[in-house]
Amino acid sequence: MKKKIAIIGGDGIGPEVTKQGVKVLEKLDHISGLSFEFEEFSLGADHYLETGELVTDEVKADLADFDAIYLGAVGDPRVKPGILEHGILLDLRFSFDQYINLRPIKLLDEKYTPLKGKGPKDIDMVIVRENTEGLYSGVGGFLKKGTKDEVATQEMINTYKGVERVIRYAYEYAQKRNKENKLTLCDKSNVLTYAHDLWQRVFKEVGKDFNSVQQHHMLVDAITMKMVRNPEIFDVVVTGNMFGDIITDLGAEIQGGMGMAVSGNVNPNGVSMFEPVHGSAPDIAGQNKANPLAALLAASMMVEVLGSPKEAAKIDKAINLSLEKGQTTVDMGGKLSTDEVGDYICSVLG
Repeated sequence: MKKKIAIIGGDGIGPEVTKQGVKVLEKLDHISGLSFEFEEFSLGADHYLETGELVTDEVKADLADFDAIYLGAVGDPRVKPGILEHGILLDLRFSFDQYINLRPIKLLDEKYTPLKGKGPKDIDMVIVRENTEGLYSGVGGFLKKGTKDEVATQEMINTYKGVERVIRYAYEYAQKRNKENKLTLCDKSNVLTYAHDLWQRVFKEVGKDFNSVQQHHMLVDAITMKMVRNPEIFDVVVTGNMFGDIITDLGAEIQGGMGMAVSGNVNPNGVSMFEPVHGSAPDIAGQNKANPLAALLAASMMVEVLGSPKEAAKIDKAINLSLEKGQTTVDMGGKLSTDEVGDYICSVLG
């Protein structure tokens, strides 16, 4: 069955790296029998500066007919920070109820991690982050703004529905992943006693349906320490929005940097969005030297979530080979351009 993929190149290096992803997906289509149909949407700084529009209701209606969204990057120095990020990225997440943020932390080659003595077998975990509630739900405001009596509030919102569905997804993912069948709940329940009491209760309640999955709990500050010293103890971690944001960036560094980090904004029953985690890097945009590997890993994740894990594994295998052979961009120790990396991946895909 044909899969419709919406391409949002976005800003900076975004269009350059998503171009490589499309190239690889087209090659995968050719050799595997998968069928992709691509359509580009011009969303980002240029469109915003020209029209004042971010994501209109009409565009959202169009995107609703797609199987997935493939995003490059958003952010531009010509636009005040937060406008594009909230008006495009977060708007799409909330509009399509992408309540799962799926962040694999997987080291592909030991030479890229800053952790001494750790290799690919040690750094191989997945963070399942709640993506639409918590402190990022946007509930709050100002009182007496701009005065010395100003009060600013930002509320952490946790609903039973929101917590239950992300925890259930995490249990199912841990069971399906079948690495260690271990799920760790990350919270700050010793301080955030109301919100995280809910997480604790739901974690135990849902866990009754997954007897084969080992259940663990760890406070967020302990997790940050253990991810550096003993990353091998983690399999799947489930957590709220803010803590997930923090520990996944730590995870990106121990797996080799933002150039290897990917993010899936997943609605299991709707439109999901996949992206490299790195920013738009406007300082190198248009120079054909951006590292496309994270964008290619995001394409692989997209293929897997859309139901073709064996075909996704072909992309992963080709990326592993590019790292092994040094067929990478300069930041990863190679000499290739952005386009050349994409061409190499296509040449060994099979």
